[in-house]
Amino acid sequence: MKKNRLAQAGYNNAKSLLDIIREIGETAVTLWWHFFDWLAQVEWRKLVIIWLLLLILSASLFHVNEQAWGFILASFGLKVLAGGKRKAELEARSAESHADEESIERRVVEARMAALQAQVEPHFLFNTLALIGQLIETDPPQAARIHQNLIDYLRATLPQMRAKGAGTLGRQIEMSRAYLAIMQARMRSRLAVSVDVPQDMLSATFPVMMLQILIENAIKHGLEPKIDGGRIDIRAAVDNQMLQVDVIDDGVGFNPFSSDGVGLANVRERLRIQYGNRAQLVIEAPLTGGTRASIRVPYAPDIFAGAPK
Repeated sequence: MKKNRLAQAGYNNAKSLLDIIREIGETAVTLWWHFFDWLAQVEWRKLVIIWLLLLILSASLFHVNEQAWGFILASFGLKVLAGGKRKAELEARSAESHADEESIERRVVEARMAALQAQVEPHFLFNTLALIGQLIETDPPQAARIHQNLIDYLRATLPQMRAKGAGTLGRQIEMSRAYLAIMQARMRSRLAVSVDVPQDMLSATFPVMMLQILIENAIKHGLEPKIDGGRIDIRAAVDNQMLQVDVIDDGVGFNPFSSDGVGLANVRERLRIQYGNRAQLVIEAPLTGGTRASIRVPYAPDIFAGAPK
């Protein structure tokens, strides 16, 4: 009887501890999104003043600026991302409330597309900046390489987040290479990459950010849970005037009965808005294992790509 009471008490203590941990996690998530929303709305001028005050206080009180600079870099990157998301949301509200009957559908579609494109995972930026901070002390050359990869990634990503409609497959491949270079620096030998896209397809029209989402999904759900990692193959082909781009991983596979996550749901919604029933996202489990995610869109090559400028 005494053992039962002790077991019950231990169970209650464990349950209370889990409840506390869950409440802390929920509070942290709430605070994080409040901070993200604040960054989206605060003026650049005020943010610069805060940065300057932070540097002054850090230098005068603690005689150290590394943490202050880390916060400034992180908040700068998040401000760019949050500002784009905020702008897209405001455009969506404006389109829905002020468009007249003749143009309301077109304007709402454009605003919704912009909002979907602006949904970039900010934790990736935080993790990369943290990795650079660690490597500055242990491996400065590697830190410099990842820093350059991050610059290349942001340079390729930010203009496309602001773009309306579709970009080119070549630009999506360029952005994905920069992202994968950062992930290879983080995962090291646990991530191998292969890109097989014919040169004449690089000028083809392809929706922005979608390839990025498929790659992120493959790493997060396929390779990171696998102890020894794996590889990602990116391929493209044209069949019956349809451009098919595949992201293939040899990870742990996927549950065919599970619903799409936010990223894949984003892709499906944007394909529907942009192409109607003329495009599709297909998720398959190859016989060899892993996952194949394929986007099929009408093939529209740029006939002026090879013309002299």
